[in-house]
Amino acid sequence: MIPDNIEEYIRIYRDGLLNDTLPFWTKHSIDSEHGGFMFCVDRDGSRLDTDKGMWQTCRFTWMLATLYNTVEKRKEWLDLAQHGIDFISKHGFDIDGRMFFHLTREGKPIRKRRYVHTETFGAIAFAAVYKATGEKKYADKARELFDLIIQNFNDPSLSVPKFTDTRPMKGLTNPMILTVTAQEMRNNLDDPQYTKFIDDAISEVRSDFMRPEFKAVLESVGVDGQFQDHFDGRMTCPGHSIESAWFILNEAKQRDNDAELIETGTTILDWMWEAGWDKEYGGILYFRDVKGLPVQEYWQDMKFWWPQNETIIATLLAYQLTGNQKYAEWHQMIHDWVYKHFPDPEYGEWYGYLHRDGRISVPLKGNLWKGPFHIPRMQLYAWKILEEIKAGI
Repeated sequence: MIPDNIEEYIRIYRDGLLNDTLPFWTKHSIDSEHGGFMFCVDRDGSRLDTDKGMWQTCRFTWMLATLYNTVEKRKEWLDLAQHGIDFISKHGFDIDGRMFFHLTREGKPIRKRRYVHTETFGAIAFAAVYKATGEKKYADKARELFDLIIQNFNDPSLSVPKFTDTRPMKGLTNPMILTVTAQEMRNNLDDPQYTKFIDDAISEVRSDFMRPEFKAVLESVGVDGQFQDHFDGRMTCPGHSIESAWFILNEAKQRDNDAELIETGTTILDWMWEAGWDKEYGGILYFRDVKGLPVQEYWQDMKFWWPQNETIIATLLAYQLTGNQKYAEWHQMIHDWVYKHFPDPEYGEWYGYLHRDGRISVPLKGNLWKGPFHIPRMQLYAWKILEEIKAGI
């Protein structure tokens, strides 16, 4: 229990990041011939597909630059971040300024999504590389992408299919991802103007998605924030909500432990832990219905890697900011379950997809959705939070 075994937790997160997760991906993902990275690999790192997902390319580039900026000025990390940003710059953009989602190994476009999530990851990649290199062109590109994101978020007609006019809805994903994107922009560009976007995004989460009557955060609501009583309207995704909670708690931390933001973040965590923690098998479930009704998605009771990662960060931040032992206990519960089931001691890195009881569903380590982002980000944040707790910060 924190702080009794804080040194052991630090070792697990720090060494897991530096000696396991990063070496796995630097060994198996780098494309020296065509540039960028290939993440579609089997359990042992062998290639399953050579296509390149831009989510993971941007995210890994951000991760490498962030490690260079915050942990150690390792030339290897900077060189790899440059390798990534060069591929993104050359192949990642359509003629309209939007980013592609899915490319061939050579960089030819396969798909472009209607929503601008690729652009959010592109913005943070360019911002982090700017901080690492000081080259203004990367800051300019980050700002350009952020402006495009805001334009699309403010005008749903740019990214939502026309047929949804019959039941217009908006998702938690937009204010959630806007919060962390603006935080990265502000921190890496040293520009306080992005705080306004953080304030607006958190305000939208509070007013439209947090529902005290259900003690839950909705995944989707009507365009005016109204509850809609159907499959989509009743659905909550504990992992998404808990991820949003730690973004808010991290903002509270940046504002000298702002009490109102701590209250918002811990309320979300409290609600969604109760909704998402599997009391029979352990771990965080994927989808729940706020009325306790059946959920239509077939993977609703699976254990994906990323909700567990976000819960580890959220519980640690909540404990750091409040001192409430409950969050230390929750952290130990999620930590113990995750480290029992997800890491692969033989080949390294983690499995991504488990059945409810912890059995492996598929042994691959990477695809268009899973790559070196949620796991190394968790390991980095958990390591640094624990170092701060140890130092009494």
